[in-house]
Amino acid sequence: MRRGSSEQRIRLTRYDGGMWWDEVEGMTPGTRYGLRVHGPWDPQRARFHNSARLLLDPRGTGISHASPLLSSMFAHEVDALLRPADGMQRPAEDDNADDAVWSVVVPPLEETLREEPLRTPWTATVVYEAHVRGLTMLHPDLPPELRGTYAGLGHRVMTDYLRDLGVTAIELLPIHAIMDEPHLTRLALTNYWGYSTLSYFAPHPGYATRRAQEAGAAAVRDEVRSMVRSLHAAGIEVICDVVYNHTAEGGADGPSLSLRGLDAQDHYWTDHGAFVDFTGTGNSLNMRSGHVVDLIVSSLRHWVREYGIDGFRFDLAATLGRDDRGFRSDHPLLRAITTDEVLRGVKLIAEPWDVGGYGWQTGSFPPPFAEWNDAFRNDVRSFWLEDPARRVRTGTTQIGGVRDIATRLAGSADVFTRHDPQGLPPGQHLRAPWASLNYVTAHDGFTLADLTTYEGKRNEANGEDGRDGTDDNRSWNHGIEGPLGPAEIAASEQAAEVARHRRRTARSLMATLLLSAGTPMITAGDEALRTQQGNNNAYCQDNRISWVDWERDEHQRAMYAATRDLLALRRRFSRLRPATFLGDADPERPERDQIAWFGADGEPMRHGDWLDPDRHTLQMLRPGPAAVGHVVLVVNGSVGTELVRGPAAPWSGRGAELLFASCEEELELGEDPDEPGRPLLHLPGGTLAVLLVHGTAGVEDRLG
Repeated sequence: MRRGSSEQRIRLTRYDGGMWWDEVEGMTPGTRYGLRVHGPWDPQRARFHNSARLLLDPRGTGISHASPLLSSMFAHEVDALLRPADGMQRPAEDDNADDAVWSVVVPPLEETLREEPLRTPWTATVVYEAHVRGLTMLHPDLPPELRGTYAGLGHRVMTDYLRDLGVTAIELLPIHAIMDEPHLTRLALTNYWGYSTLSYFAPHPGYATRRAQEAGAAAVRDEVRSMVRSLHAAGIEVICDVVYNHTAEGGADGPSLSLRGLDAQDHYWTDHGAFVDFTGTGNSLNMRSGHVVDLIVSSLRHWVREYGIDGFRFDLAATLGRDDRGFRSDHPLLRAITTDEVLRGVKLIAEPWDVGGYGWQTGSFPPPFAEWNDAFRNDVRSFWLEDPARRVRTGTTQIGGVRDIATRLAGSADVFTRHDPQGLPPGQHLRAPWASLNYVTAHDGFTLADLTTYEGKRNEANGEDGRDGTDDNRSWNHGIEGPLGPAEIAASEQAAEVARHRRRTARSLMATLLLSAGTPMITAGDEALRTQQGNNNAYCQDNRISWVDWERDEHQRAMYAATRDLLALRRRFSRLRPATFLGDADPERPERDQIAWFGADGEPMRHGDWLDPDRHTLQMLRPGPAAVGHVVLVVNGSVGTELVRGPAAPWSGRGAELLFASCEEELELGEDPDEPGRPLLHLPGGTLAVLLVHGTAGVEDRLG
C-alpha cells in the first residue's frame, strides 16, 4: 500500500490451490496497492519475476489512471525504442512504483442494480457496434466536456438517436482498462480500438470525464454504471466486446504489467518456455489453466453484477476453446460460461476464429452462443460488389449466380446446422437463425461507404507502409477510385453516375443485412455513409479517420432515413426474422418458416436455376395471412435493368405495394396485362426492392 510518498509492504503468507492470498486491514476505499513478486528470472522458461516491478492485481476492480506505455514497465532493461537492451539476461533493478499503474480499492456499491434486465429476444435484436469515444467525440449537441466519454454516450442526445434509428443493443468496443503496445508507442500512435487489455475487472479511465478521472476509480465506475442505466432506460441493451484471448503484455520481450510478472507459465500458453501465439499479438491466454478459466468467468460475472451488462462479444473466441488437441466446443471454459447461473440469459457472441492452426470455427460454438458470420459478409459483398465488378471488367455475365445470396437471406443453415448432433428428430436443428450474427462491415475493415469507393486500402497513416489490413476486401469503386467531391460530380456526368451507383449499392448492402434471417449488426456511422478515407485497419487512429462525423449532407441523411425505414420493416414483419430454420416450424404455425423462391420471370426456382452463373436476379417470398399479404424481397445483382414479374397466382392476383427500393429513381409498380393483379417492375441493376404482394393464398396454404 502507498500513501503519499510512503509504501507499506505486506508479505502474503497464505497459499492455497496455487494462489497466494491474505487479509489486509486498513485498505480503505481509494487506497492504492500493487503486487511485488519474488522468484526466478529465466525468460527462456517464461519466468519473469522481478520484485522491483509493481504489478496490477489481476482481479482488482479499479486502477489509478490511464497511462502510456513506459520503459519502466518492462521487467528487463530496454532501449529508447522499448527493445531489450541486453538480451534480457538480467532483470531491471530500478523501482518503478512512481510510474506504475496501481490497483485501487473501490468501495462497495451503496446501491445494487434493482432493474430487471431488458432481455430483448434474439429475434428482435439489432446490434449497433460502436466505440465510446469515437461515437461521441464530434457530436455538436453534446456538451464539450462529455464528448468522447461514458457520460457522453449515456446523454439523452445519444440514447434518443439510437432509439430513433431502431437498434436494440449497442456493442461497445473494449471498455476494459487497456495499455498500448510497444510498436504503437514507437510510432507515437495509440491502440484506439482497445484490444490490448490491462485489467479484466476495471473500466478504462481514459473514456471517463475529466471530473471522474480526477475523483478516482470509484467515480469512473459510477460513470460507467450511469451510462448503462441511461441506455437501458432507452430500451438499449449494452454488449461489451471482451478480449480474453490475450493481454497487453505481448510476447517474450513485452512489458510486465500483471499476469506476466505473477506467473507467466500458468497464465500464458507456452511450449518449452516459448510463447505460443494463436492471436497475432505475441501471447495467448492459457485456457488449459483452471486459474485462467476462473479469472475469465469471474470477470464476466463482475460486469453483469456490478454494471448490468447485457451481453458479451468474445474477440478471437476460437482461442477460448483451445486445449492440447485444438478447438473443442465442449471446452471447460465454454461449458462454464454457458452453464453459469449469473450469466444465464446474457447474450453471448463469438468471433469464431483466431490465427492459429484450425482457427476458423464459424458454426462450431455451443448454444446459446451467436457467432459473427463471415460467410454472410463474404457472400453479400460478392453478390453486390465483387461479382458485378468482375462482370463489368470482363464483359461477361457468366459470373456469380444467386445460390449463395439465397442461403444468406434465409439464415445460413449451411453454417449453423452442420454440427447438429446425431439423434435429432428429422427436420429439427440444435441452433436457430438468430445464431448467425450477420454483418457486412465491422470495426475491422472498410466502412460501408468505403466498400463502394475504394478497391485498394489506404493504410499509410498506420505507419506500416501499407502492409497491415486485409487485401481481400471484395469491394468495388464503381469505376473511379476514391471519393468524389461536389465540384467533380457537378462537372462530370460519369462522376455523377458513379456517385449515384455507389449510394444505391450501399443501400442494397444495408437492406440485405437488415432483411435477412439472423441477427443484424450495423457498424456505427454506416447508417450515414461514414468514411475512414480508405483505411481498412484503423485500430491506431484516434482521430477523425475513426470518429463518427455528425455533419451530414443530403445523401447521408437519406441513407439514415433508409436505414430507419428498413429497421421499421424488420419490426413490422416478424416473418423476416424467423425463430427456427426451415423444417423446424411449429405445425400449428407453419408460417413461421415458410419460404418460396422465384426467378425474375416469377416462376419457381428449379434445381438447375440455382447452378446458373448467368442468373443474377432472385425473388424471396415470405408468406403471410392472405388478408395481410406476402413479403417479397427482389434482388437484382446484374449491371442492367431487369423486368421482374411477381410470383404467379395464388401468391399474387390482388395487387401489390412497393415498400422499399434501394435506388434513388422513382419506380413504378405495374401490373401484368395478361394476369391482372400480378406485379411488374423494371428494377435497375444493383437494386433491392421489397414488395407486399396480395394473393388468394396465405399461410394457411402449404407451399408444397
